[in-house]
Amino acid sequence: MFSGIVEEAARVVAVEPNGGNVNLKVASSFTDELKIDQSVAHNGVCLTVVSLDGETYTVTAIQETLDRSNLGLLKAGDRVNLERSMLMNGRLDGHIVQGHVDCTATCVDIEEVDGSRYFKFQYAVDPSLIAKGYVTVEKGSVTVNGVSLTVCDSERDSFRVAIIPYTFEHTNFGDIKVGSKVNIEFDIIGKYISRISELSNR
Repeated sequence: MFSGIVEEAARVVAVEPNGGNVNLKVASSFTDELKIDQSVAHNGVCLTVVSLDGETYTVTAIQETLDRSNLGLLKAGDRVNLERSMLMNGRLDGHIVQGHVDCTATCVDIEEVDGSRYFKFQYAVDPSLIAKGYVTVEKGSVTVNGVSLTVCDSERDSFRVAIIPYTFEHTNFGDIKVGSKVNIEFDIIGKYISRISELSNR
């Protein structure tokens, strides 16, 4: 479980194909605190640490993950947003994030307003997924590349988020351009409500 509060934007050191999977080697400031089998969110995707080597660690992304996320587009030198799993004795500063990416979205517009930036993202609409709660709502929560954000201008297939300078500088939002693909995780509460509604109407 995660909160969507990114700890750092770290560099990918190597991307190594492994059959249908991909091994990502990442250089992180907290590698020395990690353990094998520990969960770390990478651009919002929960992955398991499989090896440690000095200042770097390795995680493996399976084909299902590569199909649903932007991790398959990563290359050596790219920045990836990292968050270790949430401690249960602290404050939940973001929102409940599972680290299970639902789909990717494409950045279609970036607008600068008084020092902050509005990013607009568009995603493919699947009616069956909408019925399962894969939607945004105005002022609701959404996770973009692992960052917990508040939705504004929620539309059927798009939404905007406001990015303050701190977030822009300390996550890989600084690397996002029009045309960039990002990982999206919709709010788990909406998914549960949709599922309960579906079952109660049968």
